[in-house]
Amino acid sequence: MSTRAKRPIPIKSSKISGAEIIYRSLEREGVKYIFGHPGAILLTLLDLFLKRSQIRHILTRHEQCAAHMAEGYARASGTVGVCLVTSGPGATNLITGITDAYMDSIPIVCLTGQVSTAMVGNDAFQEADIVGMTRTVTKHSYLVKKTDDLPRVLQEAFYIARTGRPGPVLVDLPKDVILGEAAFEVPEEPDIRGYKPTTRGHPRQIERVAAAIAEAKQPILYVGGGAIHAEAHAELLKLAETADIPVTFTLLGAGSFPSAHELSLGMLGMHGTAYANYAVCECDLLLAVGARFDDRVTGKVSEFATRAKVVHIDIDPTAIGKNKQADIPVVGDARLVLHELNKLVKAQKRPLWRKRVEKLKADFPLLFDSQSSPIKPQEAILTLSQEAGDRAIITTEVGQHQMWAAQYYNFTFPRQFISSGGLGTMGFGFPAAIGAALARPEKLAIDIAGDGSFQMVMQELATAMQYGVPVKVFLLNNYSLGMVRQWQDLFMDRRFSEVGLEVSPDYVELRPAIRKMIETPGPFILDVVVDPDELVFPMVPAGAATKDMIVRDDRKRALSGKLSALPDN
Repeated sequence: MSTRAKRPIPIKSSKISGAEIIYRSLEREGVKYIFGHPGAILLTLLDLFLKRSQIRHILTRHEQCAAHMAEGYARASGTVGVCLVTSGPGATNLITGITDAYMDSIPIVCLTGQVSTAMVGNDAFQEADIVGMTRTVTKHSYLVKKTDDLPRVLQEAFYIARTGRPGPVLVDLPKDVILGEAAFEVPEEPDIRGYKPTTRGHPRQIERVAAAIAEAKQPILYVGGGAIHAEAHAELLKLAETADIPVTFTLLGAGSFPSAHELSLGMLGMHGTAYANYAVCECDLLLAVGARFDDRVTGKVSEFATRAKVVHIDIDPTAIGKNKQADIPVVGDARLVLHELNKLVKAQKRPLWRKRVEKLKADFPLLFDSQSSPIKPQEAILTLSQEAGDRAIITTEVGQHQMWAAQYYNFTFPRQFISSGGLGTMGFGFPAAIGAALARPEKLAIDIAGDGSFQMVMQELATAMQYGVPVKVFLLNNYSLGMVRQWQDLFMDRRFSEVGLEVSPDYVELRPAIRKMIETPGPFILDVVVDPDELVFPMVPAGAATKDMIVRDDRKRALSGKLSALPDN
């Protein structure tokens, strides 16, 4: 949502209101949309959105969804998303969205109203210490105490959000700061003591990576969402093809490498492809790019990639070695590091390794039993992929449908797949799709939803209708909380407790229906009733090693009732 010149001209003016400073700061950052919900503290600022046309305010029906829409905008556009809410419950309702953005390194700036500075700490009406509450889930949080500080703080907020490892920044705006007056004086560039992100990798470390690639017999590229944030896809493709290295990606790395490429292994981890997980078990060099070795990828981390020398490339130095020790750490921007690495890497062919990987693909393909009724969710995703293809940006909610989307949709470009990763936020996908649709109006925005997740945020249909946002909802409806039901199916002897959604809204031949959804202007819900007994495989039980994954559903229930295999959440 934010675009700006690299060296903007300093701005000086006579005194203007705090509200005017906020609006001009947003204009200066290139903001086109702001997502929010009003309150009395914001009246003078909201009045400017009525009088001006440069920034369009999108009135959401819930503040959490304002944060998710800002996330969707940021994830689809690669710029900063912005949301604006009032004090107290308005601010606290943002916390889930802020945490989601923090976990997935998404650049958003959250503006919150606050009671007047003289009343802060007095338990005033609709007062909440939102800065204190969000300190651990933001890159930085500001409580602005003087109107004079507004230009600098807002400039810094956008700079922090988009640089280094991206993430959310919160700016709390007391009423008297908004109503006060000050000069609009903006530094040419932000100068924040102690915040100097490293973008260029150390040349010696990059040389060591190139040497390790040349020596490796069975290398794997393991790519996370950081590669997408860094716009590293072209350099990644060049490296993989030059050095003949198979590529696997995380859930948030989907789209960083074409799914259908001959070197693609698809997603790895808990519900990744079996052949990706087995290949990682066998590799002798694991090149992690913008990934953090999270538990959903590694399973039992002590047994993850035990034969491999580990290269870890990441812009965040605290991520390196946090979960898995790196033999060759490289701190820097993924695109810049890979660009320098590609200068050193020589063309190679690895026929034996490629033959082994192809055998793993042949021996452990993604499988499901196709049948007409009830519809298999995997078939629904495949058909959607065939019909929508690269015309669409796909968002998802969280659950079984999310994993099937990652497994079966053919992603061809970065930022095509938008999902909640680290926090696993149900209700994320639909508001994110609205944000994505506004960011990329030339694309179809399709939310692949589960019925449980969609019911949490379906009030935002009113938002889509009010602003004419042509978002589509591809609802995989199994009348249950499917992923929890799956764990109960596998590990609780099919005792299904508190997962049934038989009482649900009445949502409105599969392929013709998909075509109608795509061709119909405006918001559209396609209700696809799917088999409730269909489970997501492969699957690594929580706490198990990736090599011990359940490859397919043989209904033997060998692990039933083992509490040690229950998920942590």
